[in-house]
Amino acid sequence: MSNPKIKNVKVIFTEPDGIRLVIVKIETDQSGLYGVGCATFTQRPTPVKAAIEDYLAPFLKGKSVKDIEDIWASSYVSSYWRNGPVLNNALSGIDQALWDIKGKMANMPVYDLLGGRSREAAPVYVHSSGDSNEEVGDKMESFMDQGFHHIRVQVATPGYATYGNKSAKTGTSTANNKDVSKGPIAITSWLTDYNPQKNYAHPGGVFEPVPYMNSAISLFEYIRDRFGYGVEILHDVHERISPIQGVWFAKQVEKFRLFFLEDLFSPEDQHYFEMVRNQCSTPIAMGELYSSPSDVNPMIKNKLIDFIRIHISDIGGITPARKIAAFGELMGVKTAWHGPGDTSPVGHAANLALNLNCQNFGIQEAALFGENTKKVFPGCPTLKDGMMWSNGKPGLGIDIDEDLAAKFPFIEREFGGAWDTVRRADGSVVKP
Repeated sequence: MSNPKIKNVKVIFTEPDGIRLVIVKIETDQSGLYGVGCATFTQRPTPVKAAIEDYLAPFLKGKSVKDIEDIWASSYVSSYWRNGPVLNNALSGIDQALWDIKGKMANMPVYDLLGGRSREAAPVYVHSSGDSNEEVGDKMESFMDQGFHHIRVQVATPGYATYGNKSAKTGTSTANNKDVSKGPIAITSWLTDYNPQKNYAHPGGVFEPVPYMNSAISLFEYIRDRFGYGVEILHDVHERISPIQGVWFAKQVEKFRLFFLEDLFSPEDQHYFEMVRNQCSTPIAMGELYSSPSDVNPMIKNKLIDFIRIHISDIGGITPARKIAAFGELMGVKTAWHGPGDTSPVGHAANLALNLNCQNFGIQEAALFGENTKKVFPGCPTLKDGMMWSNGKPGLGIDIDEDLAAKFPFIEREFGGAWDTVRRADGSVVKP
C-alpha cells in the first residue's frame, strides 16, 4: 500500500438515542480508506467542532496518516496553550480515526497493532440505580441473572437530589422507609421560589453530604446482607462531598469491600488521597475529570489510586492513553476507562482495543446502546456474559452510517445543553 495522505476531516453531529455524540471522520486520498474517532464533549460540542474544522483540519491536510505520533505531538502544541476538554476531545477524534485507518491498512484490529490481546474479552460493570435499596437490589439481581459480575450501585437520598439516580426528586420521600425531609438539614424554600432571571442558574436539585453518605452506607449494608460478598459492587461519589468527609466515608465503607470507590475528591483536592491511603484500604478510582495526559502521573507514581478512570477522549485519544496504561502497569495500577452513555460507540471501541491489549486492565464501564445507536454505528462492541467483546474486524471495527446519523440531529437544549446546577440547601453550588 502506498503512503495515504489526509484529504478531508469531517465532524458529524448525531443524537440517535437522546445523547449528543461528536464523531470525526478522516478521509484519505486513497479511495475507500477512512477512519472514525470519538470527539464527544456532550456539554460543549460546538467548540469541539470549531477546533477541528477551523484549526486541526487545515493543519493536518496532506499529512501522512502513518505518522500518528508526529501528528499527535504537533497537533497538541499547535495552539501553543494546550489541554482542556475542547482541544483534547478534538485531538482525540483525530487520533482515534488515525488508529482506525492504520488498522485497516494493516488488516488488523487496533489491539493487534498495540501488541495483541491479553484477554479474549473485557469484563464490564453496569449501573444499578433506584429510589430505594430494594429497587437497586432487584435491578442488581436482574443484571446478575444476565451474567454481570460487577455492578455500580447508587440509591436516591430521600428528600434530596442524588447523583446517579435521575428519578430522585427533592422534597419528602419515604424511600427506604424513612422520611428525612426534616433531616439533618431541612430543604429550604429557595428552590420553590427560584427565578432564573433573579437568582440562580437552572437548578438540578438540592444535595446535602450527610444524608447522602447515610443513604449510601445503608445501601451497602442492604446489598451485603442480601447478596453476600459474591458480587462486586462499585460506587461513585462524584466529588460532591468535602475532602475530610471523603476521608471519613472511605473508612466507613472499607468493611463492605467495594471493588472501587470512584471520584472521592475533586482533582484540585487530590492530595487528600494520601490521607485516605494512610487510614484505610478501600480501592480508589480517579481520573474522569482530568483533561491533561499528565494529570494522573503523580497519582500513579505515588500509588494513591488503584484504577485509572480517565475519559480517553478528554486527554487526546489512544496515543496518550496507551502510554498512561503502560505507566500504570509498571506501578501496579489498573485501568478502568470512563465509558458512560455519552461516550460514543466509537469511543467504546477505542476503550475496548486498549482493554484487550493492556496487561493491567481492571474493569470497563459499559453503556447499554439504544437500538437507534446500534443502527447508526454498525459494528458496536457487544455485551455478553458480563463482558464486552470485539468483532475482530480491522481498525476499531466500527463505522458510522452518515445518512442515518443525519436523521438524528441534535435536539435544542436549554442553556445550550449545560448541566443543571446542583446546590446545597443554602443555595451554594455543589461540584460538579
